[in-house]
Amino acid sequence: MRPPLLQTFSLAAFALLLTACMPSREQIRASQLEAAQRQDARVECALPDRCAEASQLRVAAAEAVRDSTAEQPRHVVLNLETGRDALLARLHMIRAARSSIEVQSFIFAEDDAGFLVLDELLRAARRGVRVRVLLDQLFSFDDVSLLASLAQAHVNFELRLYNPTFGKGHTSPAEFVAGILCCFTRFNQRMHNKLLLVDGLIGLTGGRNYQERYFDWDPGFNYRDRDVLVGGPAAALMQRSFDQFWVAPRSIPAPALRDVRRALASSESGRDVLAQPPLRRPDRIDALRRELSDPARLHAVLIEPLHRVGRVDFLSDGPEKQLGRIEPGRRDSSESLRRAVTRAQEEIILQTPYLVLSPQARDTFRRLRQREVPPRVRISTNSLASTDAFPVYALSHKYKRTYLRDLGFEIHEYKPHPANAPIALSLDEDDAISLPQRFLRSESSRVFGSAAGSSSGARDATAPPRRRALRGPLPLRTLGMRIGLHAKSMVIDGSLAVIGSHNFDPRSDRLNTESLVIVHDLGFAHELRELLLQDMAAENAWVIAPRPRPWMLSGLNYSIGKASEWLPLFDIWPWRYATSYELIEGCEPRSPRAADFHECYRAVGDFPEVEIPFKAINTRILTAFGAGLAPIL
Repeated sequence: MRPPLLQTFSLAAFALLLTACMPSREQIRASQLEAAQRQDARVECALPDRCAEASQLRVAAAEAVRDSTAEQPRHVVLNLETGRDALLARLHMIRAARSSIEVQSFIFAEDDAGFLVLDELLRAARRGVRVRVLLDQLFSFDDVSLLASLAQAHVNFELRLYNPTFGKGHTSPAEFVAGILCCFTRFNQRMHNKLLLVDGLIGLTGGRNYQERYFDWDPGFNYRDRDVLVGGPAAALMQRSFDQFWVAPRSIPAPALRDVRRALASSESGRDVLAQPPLRRPDRIDALRRELSDPARLHAVLIEPLHRVGRVDFLSDGPEKQLGRIEPGRRDSSESLRRAVTRAQEEIILQTPYLVLSPQARDTFRRLRQREVPPRVRISTNSLASTDAFPVYALSHKYKRTYLRDLGFEIHEYKPHPANAPIALSLDEDDAISLPQRFLRSESSRVFGSAAGSSSGARDATAPPRRRALRGPLPLRTLGMRIGLHAKSMVIDGSLAVIGSHNFDPRSDRLNTESLVIVHDLGFAHELRELLLQDMAAENAWVIAPRPRPWMLSGLNYSIGKASEWLPLFDIWPWRYATSYELIEGCEPRSPRAADFHECYRAVGDFPEVEIPFKAINTRILTAFGAGLAPIL
């Protein structure tokens, strides 16, 4: 047999193996029946409202539904900026549920934040609320015994995992590699949607997963993220989206997973599940629960900032996107975003953690740039110092010239210690030893080729460093808790606001399923615009701008750099088109296109604040040779 045929045969065998490892319908039914026999069936509340806590937020959402018509919908919307408020809102929504709770997430970690939310969900199930949890398998719950326990916790609690590798709940490093080798496309097709939906009435979506660093609880590295809470008719679209994923063939009930099925008999069940979760900081959980019982605090966080608006669109990719089948008349999230961008007349303000645009997105912005009066496009994104996605930043670095010169972007890269951080940028003495090693699992750290990481709750601070070349935030020159940008938002012409899970990158375009909310309201858009501009302020971000032209051979340098950038490999020209700038004290901020820009800004290098040997070489290796990875990073 010739080698090419042998290779083809081997890959086909791997793909058949993956399919064969998935449980059959009969196995799913049998495993669910086995788990059900051990589930607790007692319900603690017989009242019609299932002893739900009173909620002004729920009342406001019900009023919006009551007052809506097809021609004039009414909604209440709330922008959740800080992690603490976002977690408080989630817990309040869960406690206010009367009939159903749906949770959909890309990551669900075994740490204080994850265990807290799980505990509240189980409490809701025990008082009679139907709870359904759908998680992407690759980035949630490494502990098989925990999965088995959750599978048989209560009759009102059901857990499913999306697209499990080899039909298992836990993916070992060897299985991770095998999944890439045998089934590259399917392995990389992840469910990136985020949703919390209560009673089909109030929904919450955005960028946050369930992990400490999304709620400002990690001592070493936290995300600057954003959610939007929506009450009103749009919640029905959220319900429809969740239900589509829930019954999708790739959504496998936890008891049916091969390793979970073997662990059912030896794992906790009923009331014993999470009776004593392994918490790192139970004191802050107690404090947060006290806030949940404080009406004044809930009113200040959830009611006073509430916007009462008209039209709100919820857009979600369905699971059929990954099969190449889109329902007739239905656009995916990427196409909807491009159409919104195309309608811009004056201004686009975009915030994304990963500035790596797909070819379709570039074409959209290029057409805007070719207008007689193009809209101003300002971008907020990560710097190398703030990101935990080092390879993705390298590709962003590669295309700086295209973004600045060809597409006309004004780029602001977030600092790791911004002045507007939602929490104090300090480090507890007890955590100091673990700061460089806290490369916890995140959305970017396990997408391609890296092994499983531990959650912050399980990480031993005295363990030796586990440094990985392509994983985690890089060491800095300054110590202290750091902030990385993770929010995905956009404001168009000051009147249309977008918040969701879409990263505006090739993964979101081609591989992941995404969800987002579009709010058509001047007041809400103005509020979000001001927040995005604040993230771009001089104390929070560096400005990316062209270097001053050298006194000789400037045209030759530019031409060679441009040609090198277009090469898929060997982009090794060392003199890059742009670098990072910081505002000089006493100057007023101005556009990089201003004639006196260089008089008020000083260059601080391509990778300010990063402290790592050969940092420029490491990044530029990926800049030179990593272009082919753009669709998956």
